[in-house]
Order: sequence, then structure tokens, then C-alpha cells
Amino acid sequence: MTEFVFRDDAYLTELAATVLELTPEGGIALDRSIFYATSGGQPGDTGTLVRSDGSEIAIATTVHPDGDKTRIVLVPAEGQTLPEAGEVVTQRLDWDRRLKLMRMHTALHLLSVVFPFPVTGGSIGAEKGRLDFDMPNVPADLDGLESQLNAWISDDHPVTAEWITDAEMAANENLIKTMKVKPPMGQGRVRLIRIGDIDLQPCGGTHVRSTAEIGLVRLGKIEKKGAQNRRVNLLFA
Repeated sequence: MTEFVFRDDAYLTELAATVLELTPEGGIALDRSIFYATSGGQPGDTGTLVRSDGSEIAIATTVHPDGDKTRIVLVPAEGQTLPEAGEVVTQRLDWDRRLKLMRMHTALHLLSVVFPFPVTGGSIGAEKGRLDFDMPNVPADLDGLESQLNAWISDDHPVTAEWITDAEMAANENLIKTMKVKPPMGQGRVRLIRIGDIDLQPCGGTHVRSTAEIGLVRLGKIEKKGAQNRRVNLLFA
């Protein structure tokens, strides 16, 4: 298992770790990680690993190997010299990219409130994100919805994490907004992200500490993706 350090401190940009193993595919498994692995619509982190001799290994992405949500593997870019098991390396995040993903992820949580419809899909990007909704008709007052989003952002609501048990999650399924993706259960507890008194939902991703850090946003194109499915794009203003 990997210690998910980013869950306790999403702002940590550098951390030493020990290489547990190299996967058959050439991935690097560490004992603890500040790199987030691709899941829940949020892409895996990029950055570098610095070896004791000062040489660097470029990390192209980060994944959960074979869907194992308890482990994290850093995937090096092609042509890198790999470390050995037992070696101590220093992780360095591509912080500019990570911070944009954190800002967008938190903004999409707010989007799921201002559009009060079941979520059928989503994707988080460094420049824009989107949520798909089971939404038969597009609301008429889009300018008003955009204004509400930016009001919540400007009001500087705290963004915090808390945990509930699997049993509590099963008894409060109304917290789940996604129709097709359920929060990972089976490990005894589920992580929730709370945004002030605006929103509370299960999420394992990385977020900013307050809504003011998001910066102003604007609604992008709303696309029809089925009889009732609508894709709402969100961009930084």
C-alpha cells in the first residue's frame, strides 16, 4: 500500500520517499506519494523524481496499477534511467499544473450545486473542466447561474475534508451526485469534501483550501450529448 500524503496536505510540493518496487511496465511504486493518481475525472500528477546523485527522472503521469486504489505508481517519461528498489528519491510536483487542477476540481463541485441535476460524467483539466448532467432542458438564466458561481467563489468559503464509515456512506447515498461512478468502499471509510455550507459530497481528489483561490470562472458551451444528457463546460475567466 502507498501512503496518500496528498490527502492530508494537497499543498506539499516536495517529499522524500523510498522506492518499493518497479512494476513490469516500468512504473515506480513509492512508499508514500504527493502525486495524485488518475481517478474520478482528475488526471494523474506530473513532475520529477530527484535521485541522491542529483539526476532527475521525468514523471509523465501517475496511476493506480491494475485499478488497485490502495497503490500509486509513478509512470516515467520514455527513455528515463529508473531507480532501484530501496532507493530514496525526492518527489517534486509540477505545482503550477496541480494547482490549476485543484482550482478546477473545487469549481466543478460548485457547478454540481448550481446545476442541481444528477451527474453522469465529468473531466477535470488544467485550463477547463466539464460535468455531464441528466438535464432534459438547459436552464434559462445561465447568466444568473454564472453569477451565483462567482459569488460563492468570491465569498471565500472554506474547503475541508472529513471521513465517514462505509456504513454511514451506505446510509447516506443522497450525498452521491454521480450516477455511474460510486465512491470507493471496502476500506472501512469514505472521504467527503465540504465547501462551507454549500456542498458536501464524497471525493478522493485534491482541492484548494478556500473558494477564493479558484478565481473567477465562466460557463462555456453547453452541449447536447443525448436525449437528456447535457455537457456543461467551465473555464477560468
